[in-house]
Amino acid sequence: MGFLVFLIFGLIAGALAKLILPGKQGGGWIVTLLLGVVGAMLGGWIAGAIWPDNDIYGSFFSPLGWLFAIGGALVVLLIWGLITKNRGRTSA
Repeated sequence: MGFLVFLIFGLIAGALAKLILPGKQGGGWIVTLLLGVVGAMLGGWIAGAIWPDNDIYGSFFSPLGWLFAIGGALVVLLIWGLITKNRGRTSA
């Protein structure tokens, strides 16, 4: 998969993860892109650990690739939410 296609893949996976996860997550489309790409990489790493001989990202339309990319993006988004939960709040 080419680099530009992987970025589009990550942007879509990150946007879908934001839609699935309840609550308000900060960040615009650049943060969504970064979280999606990191999530897609995490999902690919997990899938590679489970099935070492399978190329799940061989095609843009691979359902297994989308599942692992969105799952990885959800994990990354949850971690992002925990890190940035209290950011911007002042203690009174």
